[in-house]
Amino acid sequence: MYAVDIIGQKRDGGELSPAAFAAFIDGAVSGRWTPAQVAALLMAIRLRGMSAGETTDLTGAMLASGVRVDLAALPGPKVGKHSTGGVGDKVSLVLAPLVAACGVTVPKMSGRGLGHTGGTLDKLESIPGFQTALSLDAFRMALAEHGCAIISQTSRIAPADRVLYALRDETGTIDSVPLITASILSKKLAEGSQALVLDVKCGRGAFMKTPAQARVLARSLVDVGCAHGVETEAVITRMDDPLGRAVGNALEVREALDLLRGEGPASLRLLTVTLAARMLVAARVVPDEAAGIEHADRALRSGAALERFRRLVAGQGGRLGLDDDASTLPVAEVETAVCAPRSGVVAGIDAEQIGRAALLLGAGRLARGAALDPAAGVVLGVERGDRVVPGQTLAVLYHAAAMPSADAERLVHAAVELGDTAPSVEPWIMERITR
Repeated sequence: MYAVDIIGQKRDGGELSPAAFAAFIDGAVSGRWTPAQVAALLMAIRLRGMSAGETTDLTGAMLASGVRVDLAALPGPKVGKHSTGGVGDKVSLVLAPLVAACGVTVPKMSGRGLGHTGGTLDKLESIPGFQTALSLDAFRMALAEHGCAIISQTSRIAPADRVLYALRDETGTIDSVPLITASILSKKLAEGSQALVLDVKCGRGAFMKTPAQARVLARSLVDVGCAHGVETEAVITRMDDPLGRAVGNALEVREALDLLRGEGPASLRLLTVTLAARMLVAARVVPDEAAGIEHADRALRSGAALERFRRLVAGQGGRLGLDDDASTLPVAEVETAVCAPRSGVVAGIDAEQIGRAALLLGAGRLARGAALDPAAGVVLGVERGDRVVPGQTLAVLYHAAAMPSADAERLVHAAVELGDTAPSVEPWIMERITR
């Protein structure tokens, strides 16, 4: 099949066949299609859209461009989890060991942060010695020994996604729901899970800004995941305010450890335990969500989840303190307090602005491969609904001495909205999308 014919068919609004997608992906990976031809089809897809069947076929072709991890030799259920990314989203750090402590194997390949959203790998790599670049054999061994492992995507998993993502970034086609779906699921389906729970973020600090947009993506992900034989569900969660109080790599690891000890912000605990419950239901370990919440709560209270996290870290080369798990994490040179200019009630905290403040302090990267400061970031001192007085600390900025903080301070002031009346209560969990 000729590239120009496939491009023309989609350009004119036609529906592509499985063979056309197979030719496209083979051409993109092998180099038989030029970058201009790959970009042209991506733009045609962005402008014309794709049916659910086409999205399923593209996902399958991208999945088939690499290997699919075989976890059949491991006993018990295997359930994966993915988040579309948000500000302060350290859920995976707690969720994987928590669910593993409940008897479910949790294979997870994660990514790095770009822009104002943090990446799970960056957070874990703030732990001295932690290795994310494991081979697939080492991945399977870690899962067999500890019940969970969090690694970077290897070159053998969906290599087509690397080719397409780079061109999507350059051509303004990142926001195409079919292309987002195929990108996410071509990697998640390769992990070896029997079921998959997805956290689709919605709001100011998320890629999907409105509930309608989040619902379209969630439905696409669920339908395509199920079509490929992996029972998939999505939970749409709010990302207007940061999740938890810490935003930044080592800072978020500290907050995750607090949660594993039974402490930490209530919002973070609520979302983590709910997602754990959904994973336990998907694994058929419990009959319903209420039983799953009880099971997950028990694993947190007993210390079983914390012990499993320690095993995960040690198994991947990480070093935590003997008496204080956070004692080996990097510490910022400077702490700068941002204080309230007047009295009032916190009406909201703009997650995107807080994420951008952390980015300016060195906690994130503007370009792939750029260096970041693992100790940098923002820790909020208030949350939605709190009453504040002049001079009260709204947030503390953590940064290197050579890193100016004035712009980050301005972003925090802009992010923390002060009003005169208590705001309405906004639920963190908005909706659940199933088959």
